[in-house]
Amino acid sequence: MLKNSRGFHVPEPQARPGSEGDFAYIAYDAAGAVDRPPVDVDPKEIRDLAYRLIRVLDDEQRPTGPWRPDLAPDALKAGLRAMMVTRAYDARMVRVQRQGKTSFYMKCTGEEGVAVAAAMALERGDMCFPTYRQQGLLVARNWPLFEMMNQVYSNSRDRLKGRQMPVFYSSREAGFFSISGNLGTQYSQAVGWAMGAAADEARQIAAAWIGEGATAEGDFHYALTFASVYQAPVILNIVNNQWAISSFSGIAGGERTTFAARGLAYGIPALRVDGNDYLAVYAVTAWAAARARQGHGPTVIELFTYRAEGHSTSDDPSKYRAAPACGWPLGDPIERLKVHMIEAGIWSEEQQASLQKEVNEEVRAAGKESEGFGTLKEGDRLSPSTMFDDVYKNMPTHLVRQRAMMLGN
Repeated sequence: MLKNSRGFHVPEPQARPGSEGDFAYIAYDAAGAVDRPPVDVDPKEIRDLAYRLIRVLDDEQRPTGPWRPDLAPDALKAGLRAMMVTRAYDARMVRVQRQGKTSFYMKCTGEEGVAVAAAMALERGDMCFPTYRQQGLLVARNWPLFEMMNQVYSNSRDRLKGRQMPVFYSSREAGFFSISGNLGTQYSQAVGWAMGAAADEARQIAAAWIGEGATAEGDFHYALTFASVYQAPVILNIVNNQWAISSFSGIAGGERTTFAARGLAYGIPALRVDGNDYLAVYAVTAWAAARARQGHGPTVIELFTYRAEGHSTSDDPSKYRAAPACGWPLGDPIERLKVHMIEAGIWSEEQQASLQKEVNEEVRAAGKESEGFGTLKEGDRLSPSTMFDDVYKNMPTHLVRQRAMMLGN
């Protein structure tokens, strides 16, 4: 920590490369200890929820407390499967990136529950405005892995025609708004979409995700102003995975207070939840969605988790953070849900092994099919003439001429 006699302060993480880090400094509530308010509660009455941590699964992965959701076994199995598919998909796409078949990839290892549990709690018609670590939304909504892989490869079947970076997916059918590399913009877009839905008296709501670092962007504050003033039916998720590329959360203000607390200044209810507790994320998202649908406006949710691996395939986290001596104290979302289901008598290690094999084969088959239509290095490419497509509803005559010239007509 750098601090001089005038109080000038530069935040520093608990440990840097070359030293052994741990998470002993992290404090959180016991499972089941945080009250669940009614969805129409006045935000002033629940200010403490911006500083506490909502948890459902205890250390033995048994559900407890008022936030415990009533999920049927099939719903739990669907959530487990979607998280496992997401992790297997990530693993394959990193392998093919290392083989040079695509230029770039970003994993969400350890954060699968953030997106999958939310997707399961939302309705299919709700519009999601994600950042680049919520591929689990598409998986949970059964968007084909084949289509996702085509986009990563920018191959001849890429629906986005090579116009987006790998992993910057877009699917109107799946309610997945185009990912933007300009961080924070999806908040403004989500609030605007939600305002439009409310003006039309539609049932649908919007949900957006950004990392904790992007809360320092202007778009974050613009969006919260509009969401508060117009009571937009939107869920504003902050995924606090402790690291914004190579800057730890303290640089974005995490040393001073929680990220959820930023919602309080705008009169928006703000909650913190264990992002690795599938049941807790589901419950909090369902609460916020019900609040929005009933006309009570926006909710800010901070999902407290940890980025287990690098920011992307272009990143080496060992250069800027210490290797922890032990794992993230709130565990792994897949392992925790699996253990919970086994403890509940609706799952077994044998079923888990069988599902893992099934998931791996599903991802392998999708990968083989997608690579058949090209990769970064090999196979068919989209025609350069497609650069003129999807820009204008009615193409101007000068572009018609230019395209004809390109095609030699």
